[in-house]
Amino acid sequence: MVWIRYALYFFLVVAVLGVLTRLEVNYPGFLNIQVFLNPTDSLGTSEYSPIELMQPVMLLACCALMLWVALYCPAQRTIAVGLGGLSLAFMVRELDFFFNRLIVENLWQVIIGIAGALVIVYLYRHNKRLRIAVARTWPSPGFVLLFAGGCVLAGAVHLVGHEPLWQSIAGDAYQRAIKLAVEEFVELLGYLFWLIGTIEYAYEAKALAFNPRVPARRRREGRRRK
Repeated sequence: MVWIRYALYFFLVVAVLGVLTRLEVNYPGFLNIQVFLNPTDSLGTSEYSPIELMQPVMLLACCALMLWVALYCPAQRTIAVGLGGLSLAFMVRELDFFFNRLIVENLWQVIIGIAGALVIVYLYRHNKRLRIAVARTWPSPGFVLLFAGGCVLAGAVHLVGHEPLWQSIAGDAYQRAIKLAVEEFVELLGYLFWLIGTIEYAYEAKALAFNPRVPARRRREGRRRK
């Protein structure tokens, strides 16, 4: 079963990246990598690209999975709250352009600050449960994939999105659209890793919660019978 899951993950990543690439090649401009909002806009934005619009949907799915784990797998609730809060922060950050343009400037920072503070307080108050939950699941494939996605999003994306680097490499041939395209595809890959890691972690949490051989579950079932 595990090999089937990982084969599906592989084909998911290849299919998503391959389809987007083929659509842009066959229909130039389909990805809307650089959209100019007005005649005075000299930089353009990629926020209207299908790639950018896919990312909040993927992160919303991650939040929903972590909510399920928090509700139905009590032993893993602390981890689920932490990872769910991080997924929520990623999602709000991806929507910052629309928050600034359509609602209130910098509202996304306030939302992330409040959500982050609540998550930190919760984890601090339940730090013992957090350590126990991590000890039960670490190391695991889900955590490895989440770690890989985090490395891509926190490290690689900022490197390939660093405009002075591209200007130094390309010189007079520099085109911002190329930089944006590479940045968005690398970011999408990071979010795919994050989504797959979330799915795998939820699967592992379910296996722990509903496995009768786990002592904590035996004690919980015993209390219910009494």
